[in-house]
Amino acid sequence: MRLKLCLPSLVLALVAAEPAFAHHMMGGKMPVTFAQGLLSGLGHPIIGLDHFAAVVAVGCLAAANRAGARLALGYVAAMMAGVAVHLMGATLPAADLWVALSVIALGVVLLTRRDLSAGAALALFAAIGLLHGYALGESIYGAEQTPVLAYLIGLAVIQGVIALAAMNVARLLMRRMAQAAPLRLIGAGIAGIGIAIVVQQITPTV
Repeated sequence: MRLKLCLPSLVLALVAAEPAFAHHMMGGKMPVTFAQGLLSGLGHPIIGLDHFAAVVAVGCLAAANRAGARLALGYVAAMMAGVAVHLMGATLPAADLWVALSVIALGVVLLTRRDLSAGAALALFAAIGLLHGYALGESIYGAEQTPVLAYLIGLAVIQGVIALAAMNVARLLMRRMAQAAPLRLIGAGIAGIGIAIVVQQITPTV
């Protein structure tokens, strides 16, 4: 009960802290070395709450499927493709809003505990991975080849680690608890994060 009561406050606190990070590891500066690119790639999915919530949700949803690891890594592959699409100069209007809406969608699916087939999960993860990858490509767009390569390496590694870790934790919870309440609670929190970010984006700043 205490956890349920604390969750909304935690979501609001995390979202309130989001603008301070601004999705940039280098203080908004473009990475110019391999080390800077690598650090930027490793850090972006963590300091970007929307991206972190999405990859956690992907891992939790993948946990219910035998092909969970492949599905989680499929998300990472789609995310990398999204980065490549951005680097090639493609434009997606209101990308941040679409990203936030995708977080809500993942949270709702997890909250309702709908068992997805491998094909349906892969299609969902691919679409959302492309969106998040496109958004993540913004911070490296225009950089030289070396930091771009390092950024992609860091991004793929950290996304894969988070997704697989979330999947294993979710499977552990499912084995130890007969009810699905913990995962539903996570889904509610993730949907709440997405909703709060949407409100933040559409609310005029004073």
